[in-house]
Amino acid sequence: MSVLKKPLNKSVLDAAQERISFTFDHFEKVYVSFSGGKDSTVMLHLVMEEAIKRKRKVGLLIIDLEAQYKHTIDHISSCVDLYHDHIDLFWICLPMALRNAVSNFEPRWICWDETVKDSWVRQLPNYEVITDLSYFEFFRKGMEFEEFMVEFGSWYGKGKSTAAFVGIRCDESLNRFRTIASNKKIMYKSQRFTTLVEDSLYNIYPIYDWKVSDLWLYHAKHKDLPVNKIYEYMHKAGLTPSQMRLCQPYGDDQRRGLWLFHILEPQTWFKIVKRVNGANSGSLYIQENGNITGYNKISKPATHTWKSFSNLLLKSLPKNAQEHYISKFKVFIKWWMNRGYPSGIPDEAPLELENSRLAPSYRRICKVLLRNDWWCKGLCFTQPRSKAYGDYLKIKKYKEKHTND
Repeated sequence: MSVLKKPLNKSVLDAAQERISFTFDHFEKVYVSFSGGKDSTVMLHLVMEEAIKRKRKVGLLIIDLEAQYKHTIDHISSCVDLYHDHIDLFWICLPMALRNAVSNFEPRWICWDETVKDSWVRQLPNYEVITDLSYFEFFRKGMEFEEFMVEFGSWYGKGKSTAAFVGIRCDESLNRFRTIASNKKIMYKSQRFTTLVEDSLYNIYPIYDWKVSDLWLYHAKHKDLPVNKIYEYMHKAGLTPSQMRLCQPYGDDQRRGLWLFHILEPQTWFKIVKRVNGANSGSLYIQENGNITGYNKISKPATHTWKSFSNLLLKSLPKNAQEHYISKFKVFIKWWMNRGYPSGIPDEAPLELENSRLAPSYRRICKVLLRNDWWCKGLCFTQPRSKAYGDYLKIKKYKEKHTND
């Protein structure tokens, strides 16, 4: 990938408005993926400004994850009310599977699960929300969030040229920068802010080059437009603007912000503790280092080797978790036995090599177990895709290859 950042000699606001206008010019159907966060909120306001000017309705996709900040839901409601006459609303309250990195007993939890309705963090919103499992022919209980997003876009477009506005910014992560900068992706009319998803469906990233300061400058200049009040409370709690995130807080990376929830919204937090297994202990200890969470330096009991300690940790897990980790560890050990360790992996290796993932060890395995690293990313595994989503990726790869040929 050789794409470099190049100045456009215009403000990010002007550039975003031009991208949005271009999208309306070229696509028959348009919808916005809206989470209620700072990025998608600015993007929504910009898209709706253009839609209202053109007297066009756009789809508004809201994936409601149930155990969210009440302030976020209130903010989403304000935006829905504001733009009600100009949107086709798809407020999704369906039982999707979400990662839970604070529990080995429930590594995935299902939001809006009817079988535990009495424990829901809150009741369904007072809008025409989608709760019927048969509403979408592609939906099934426990469907992955990422898979739903792709299937929804195809369903909404129904074969017409369709644009899905997504509020990501390159500054947030290297992966997001790659999404924009990749030379391998298929773009619409060579526009780098577009990415082909499948067939005639494209993701559109109108604010990809905005910095977090640009977002708050926009809100400062548009005080009449709704903004999520939870950010004000995050600021009072001592977070910097770049640290303020609203991702579902039980994921592998996001869990480090769990301590905030019970401070910012205690009335919501006590319901979450009942609803999401491990949330309370996660909030108490996730900021710690060492054996409690597996972060940074860990230690083993005096009478144990790292190998025996890993066996001890495995025995403490529920059976399904034991089987899951053992299958991963067997693959890891076999891989390294074929690459210079025929007698098996060592108990430990130089930390520099372990941290760079250039050498195997049972200490690395212990870290995975202590960190509750369900997909064993610390051993260079990646999260597997669902079968349906895997099939979609194969089709997408095939199309990209033959298009480029």
